[in-house]
Amino acid sequence: MLFERNSLLLLGILIISFLSLIQADYWAYKCEQEQRCVRVSKADLNQDTSYTVFQERIYETWKICRLVCGTYGALWPRPTGNTFIGPNLMQFHPNFIRFDFQDIPLVTKDLMVDMTKVFMRNIRHECGANCTLPSETEVLVRIFITSPDTTLSWETVESYSLDISTLGTKVSVDISAATIYGARHGLETLSQLITVQPGPENSHRNGLVITGATRVRDSPVYSHRGFMLDTARNFIPIRQIRKVLDGMAATKLNVFHWHITDSHSFPLETPRVPLMTQHGAYSSTNVYRQTDVRSLVKYARQRGIRVLLELDAPAHAGNGWNWGPQHGLGELAICVNEQPWRNYCIQPPCGQLNPINPNLYHVLRDIYRDVMDVIASEETLHMGGDEVFFPCWNSSTEIRDLLRSRGRNLEAEDFLQLWAEFQASALRIWDEESGRAPSSRDPRKPPPPVILWTSHLTLPETIENYLEKERYIVQAWLKADDPIPEQLIAKGYRLIFSTKDAWYLDHGFWGITTYASWRKVYDNRIPTSLSVLGGETCLWSELVDHNTIETLTWPRTAALGERLWSNPDTNAKQAEGRLNRHRERLVTREIRAEAVTPKWCVQNEGQCS
Repeated sequence: MLFERNSLLLLGILIISFLSLIQADYWAYKCEQEQRCVRVSKADLNQDTSYTVFQERIYETWKICRLVCGTYGALWPRPTGNTFIGPNLMQFHPNFIRFDFQDIPLVTKDLMVDMTKVFMRNIRHECGANCTLPSETEVLVRIFITSPDTTLSWETVESYSLDISTLGTKVSVDISAATIYGARHGLETLSQLITVQPGPENSHRNGLVITGATRVRDSPVYSHRGFMLDTARNFIPIRQIRKVLDGMAATKLNVFHWHITDSHSFPLETPRVPLMTQHGAYSSTNVYRQTDVRSLVKYARQRGIRVLLELDAPAHAGNGWNWGPQHGLGELAICVNEQPWRNYCIQPPCGQLNPINPNLYHVLRDIYRDVMDVIASEETLHMGGDEVFFPCWNSSTEIRDLLRSRGRNLEAEDFLQLWAEFQASALRIWDEESGRAPSSRDPRKPPPPVILWTSHLTLPETIENYLEKERYIVQAWLKADDPIPEQLIAKGYRLIFSTKDAWYLDHGFWGITTYASWRKVYDNRIPTSLSVLGGETCLWSELVDHNTIETLTWPRTAALGERLWSNPDTNAKQAEGRLNRHRERLVTREIRAEAVTPKWCVQNEGQCS
């Protein structure tokens, strides 16, 4: 009771201070029913007593109100465990934050320092350009980590606890986690417990306020919380991809699925096979150098994010693979850029690897070696595997003759078998080059799986003939009502969901597809079976480039973030106020997220939904 009385007293002092000092805006904000921030006229408040203002929880700005209003305040995604955010606030300056790393393993220290730099940059963005409001408050952040492991995988423990307490002008923050990535999530939550405080009228000075008493216990529901970006149809510069990663980190997403090659272009530098980019990149400047990819992997790790490369095959492989005949290797791919395209592929330009050319597998081995040189040592590979178009292979005299020599009749199942043989060869080569072949790995541990999209190869009635459930994870790009995912789960396969009528962000701009609003993204639920790793939003880039990527991605992918971290039993309506605040947070961090609602609805929460 004493703690609560002191907290309320401090809150009252702060409110009175705010209202007397700052009169630059017309509105203050009231926390109604402990969940909604609604604007109230300052002119009306000036006719009231400070006691009434104090009792009714009136705050100077919407951001400050949202910080402490409701069980989860401004937190996104909402925590899954016990959460308490007290009403008292402490003003401070970012220069007076200190970090204590005494209780973390030495091998994690450099990475932890990098993570705190990201945190400090974020709160300085929050404070704004003229962050000069003086304060004597000191903030000490103590971080406790038990495990020295810095690998990042589906098995990584990402839970954390966060406690904030205040004594006088000293604020103590304790973040405890098993791994450094859990601690990073704790830092992200801490940044969301801080917001800007404007200074006196006409001073043009800002400071920060932090909640003075908070307790959070948190861990994610799903281990795979991702965003897929296609950078092959249109080249997306590295600087723009970094901004994607910044938004993902703010939302506690942990997998950047990079669809880096397709039939349109092959922009990934492969030093062992330089002809791939020479024939496949849009230009010499539209290439992802090995140094670029390594730096992006490091940038992502500092934000708790894996970089999962996808080399789509055997379909969606054309430009970049068309140099074989000139160099004595035969056709590495067929149907490349053929017209009329509808006879050879699902979407132009066409191209499909030639699975009967032994030289293809030598080139593929070199590419896998180059991939292993840039990704994390523990990382796996997305092998694509969607939209294989049998008429393309059937157009090849060489492939038809081989199948006939085997006694095949050129039926769909014959081409399906050919596809399965290619996939088995590709997996064997990947295992050998990544050190995961039986002869080079710990026999006590199962080999890491690779990922394939749903396709004819993964149909429930035939998948067990071609793909071992221990070696393959299936990414389902099916409609929400499709029964196939449940059938695959029943057979023991692990799944990642990318529900195409809810989580495909490019839909609604072409063909008969329908745009999915953030509400549809948020309300799309997936099974909670142990076989379901999680999900991803996907942004295919036929109509996307660096000018439009941010608004198409955010804040809809943030809606996915809460669905996969928290999997709340509530719907989008209850989340709207917090998502508005998160959208503002992304914008403050220089991410151009599209608006969620009209400004009036932001200022009057709960009155537009």
